[in-house]
Amino acid sequence: MDSNAVVWIVVAVVAIVVIAFVAWTIRNSRRRAEAERLRGEIGHRTEHLEKRAAVAAETEARARAAKAEAEAKAAEAARLENTARSHREEVDTTREELDAHRERVDKLDPKGSTAEHAPGKADEVRTDTATTMPQQPTASHERHRS
Repeated sequence: MDSNAVVWIVVAVVAIVVIAFVAWTIRNSRRRAEAERLRGEIGHRTEHLEKRAAVAAETEARARAAKAEAEAKAAEAARLENTARSHREEVDTTREELDAHRERVDKLDPKGSTAEHAPGKADEVRTDTATTMPQQPTASHERHRS
């Protein structure tokens, strides 16, 4: 072989090696650039994700606070219902006692019980102006007796 041909072969091999090295370097550079771009995107998305996690945690805390407030209000409502029920039972008991007492008074003086309206008794009409207990006669009853 001719030394000129050997030189051209060596130059061709060197050129191929140089071209391969440049192509490999360019490819690696592009890969690094793409990896950096993807890392930046991942960082941005991670930052966005952390913000959303903070919003979710804050919303969960507000939900817990609202739930605790609702439970406190429900407990207060239950307490008020119990108090109202207790008052209602006391009113009913007292009304029954007054009705029984009114009946006893009416039995003592049936004529004096038709004009005055008794509270809690819509169908009764009372005629006297004061309901009295048998032990304490009023002045108007004393005048009628005389």
